[in-house]
Amino acid sequence: MKNLPLDPQLFVKNRQRFVAKMQPQSIAIINSNDELPTNGDALYKFKQNSDLYWLTGIDQEDTMVVLYPDNPDPKYREVLVLVRPNELKEKWDGHRLRKDEAYAVSGMGTVVWLDSLDALLQQWINEAANIYLNSNENNRKANLVPVKDYRYVQELKVRYPVHNYLRAAVIFKELRAVKTPEEIKVMQEAMDITEKTFRRLLKFIKPGVWEHEIHAEILHEFLRNRSAGEAYSTIIASGDRARTLHYISNNQECKDGEVILMDFGAEYGGYNADLTRSVPVNGKFSPRQRQVYDACLHLHNYAKSILRPGITIAKYHEMVGEEATKQFIKIGLLTEEQVKNQDPETPAYRKYLYHGISHHLGIDVHDLGPSFHQPIPVGAVMTIEPGIYIEEEQLGIRIENNIWLTADGNVDLMKNIPITADEIEALMAK
Repeated sequence: MKNLPLDPQLFVKNRQRFVAKMQPQSIAIINSNDELPTNGDALYKFKQNSDLYWLTGIDQEDTMVVLYPDNPDPKYREVLVLVRPNELKEKWDGHRLRKDEAYAVSGMGTVVWLDSLDALLQQWINEAANIYLNSNENNRKANLVPVKDYRYVQELKVRYPVHNYLRAAVIFKELRAVKTPEEIKVMQEAMDITEKTFRRLLKFIKPGVWEHEIHAEILHEFLRNRSAGEAYSTIIASGDRARTLHYISNNQECKDGEVILMDFGAEYGGYNADLTRSVPVNGKFSPRQRQVYDACLHLHNYAKSILRPGITIAKYHEMVGEEATKQFIKIGLLTEEQVKNQDPETPAYRKYLYHGISHHLGIDVHDLGPSFHQPIPVGAVMTIEPGIYIEEEQLGIRIENNIWLTADGNVDLMKNIPITADEIEALMAK
């Protein structure tokens, strides 16, 4: 990674939190992600398993973590497993971690090489009553590729068929939803880089610029500030393209009179930011564009006022939908009659706001958290991103910030990023 070294206590604390949730006489084994092929002999850029990273901060392939808090030998109560450095491979693929380097990152004092693990693991598993194994239980998962986690489950069940197997994902889902102050510090770095980038864009955007040129400015600013790069595929959507929620072609000209929707975020230290802003290409909103923008900003601020620990996402979305209905009547998108005759299962406002308002954010952009009908916990980081999309006007506006939900009051981690129409216009005029 390109970031400055993180405090290993972040990962020490995460492991302590995980171990505290394990049943007695249990061992947990967490794998890194696979290296995945593209074509020929090429590989996709390696992306670490989020749960393993959350426990260790290690961003290297062929890595494992073994947590066995009741191990009779204290030295092996938490073990980091790394691939043994190979001089020839390093000539081709670069440096691999040594034990002291891994300790500096993770705070894990016991490191064993992967090729020596089996003999140790057999003894530990024979002494344990339960085995925690991992799987991807993100509710948004759509990929059915049999990745390493699932292959490893089958392998261990063949070797140790009468052990009791438990789901590590249940623990991760609970704990990763609640960010520690150490995690927030890293996330704030990602937010601050994203802020610098947005301010840069306000000086760059003008009629005739192309979406891909704006995208290039984003990448430049990310990398020069030690970001690992994009938290997700950047969206640069001018004019009517802003109504396509996951528009990533970024290959069209930005024209005078259009509003451009930009959804981007920096990754720093393995954690992500997620910002959306909508700005006038020529630096000045038309009266109608400002009216719609201000309505969207009103919804954003309303959502922020009600998003508190203890509310469910289902109830929160219902309340934002009711406020959206009022705003859409106010700006002429809906009539009282349309609302009166609407189908409760498909409210009328959904024609102009057809996505969710918030999601959990962290190591994953759509991070782990409680389900739709469970209370949001203290410590969650959530996006707030209402949008208004009007096909007849070829206009799409979305405004997104990232919020830390605390017991003492929510913290807007993007509070310094310009958000009002006046702020945006003033900065674009400079």
